[in-house]
Amino acid sequence: MNRRDFLLRSSLMVTAGLLSRSPLAAQPAPAAPPVTAFHALRRGVGYFTGRGGTIGWLVNNHAVLAVDTQFPDTAAACLAGLPGRGDRMVDAVINTHHHGDHTSGNGVFRPVAKTIVAHANVPRLQLAAAERAGTVERQVFANETFPEVWRRELGDEIVTAQYHGPAHTSGDVIVHFERANVVHMGDLMFNRLYPVIDRPSGASIRKWIGVLEETVQTYPADAIYIFGHGNPAFGVTGGHAELLVFRDYLGGLLAHVEKEIAAGKEKSEIVALENLPGFPEFHAPLPNRLGINLSVAYDELTEKAG
Repeated sequence: MNRRDFLLRSSLMVTAGLLSRSPLAAQPAPAAPPVTAFHALRRGVGYFTGRGGTIGWLVNNHAVLAVDTQFPDTAAACLAGLPGRGDRMVDAVINTHHHGDHTSGNGVFRPVAKTIVAHANVPRLQLAAAERAGTVERQVFANETFPEVWRRELGDEIVTAQYHGPAHTSGDVIVHFERANVVHMGDLMFNRLYPVIDRPSGASIRKWIGVLEETVQTYPADAIYIFGHGNPAFGVTGGHAELLVFRDYLGGLLAHVEKEIAAGKEKSEIVALENLPGFPEFHAPLPNRLGINLSVAYDELTEKAG
């Protein structure tokens, strides 16, 4: 499904949902099922879009792997339609981090996955988030963790997951399909979208900027990069240029808040900004996440050294 068809189908589904909400209806109309699609890239690597963070996948003659699992309904759709898998077991599932839109499908994958892999901080962060939300009983955690690097040869592909330090959370990893030359960024990349910056889970805007710069230096310039989330007008794949646009947004966010603090403005005034000047492609109608981004930047810039 191309982007034009995806947007058209999404628009029609939303319209149908609105028309079905009659005040005479005894029950609210059921939510429309998510639009799902598989996108092949190269050498058996591709990505799946549905609801939540983008799932990466590898299927070759000898191995099957998934990166992230979205939600139970879309995880089931991904498993059922994964090109070339058939009824084979999944050799590994990698969670790029702990957020529910990347891990809530773990329970669907668990019966057919030999292992679920994540950075060492992820189970603790996932448990803490679930305790706050009252969803502990629904969690399926990684059973294999690593502090820095996980690397496996899977058929004719080599897959590496690497932790580059705190950024979006304190547990994000980058997954590199080395021979296919594809890099899955998880939520270290929001393509032209105001991001989630999870400060309670160890996020740091300054360190995130550093991680993006390190990524550009570490991984190939000609790789295809898969992003956790993307503005529909720009998509969820790209290259170094997209990473650097997002880096510039994070730097611009800190610079704007620092300037406002120096001007003597209160936090409540700073966070009321609707859209950040200089980044028109990120613009979104209120309510958007910019106010939360500004709040996190303010807290980071004003925190006292311990």
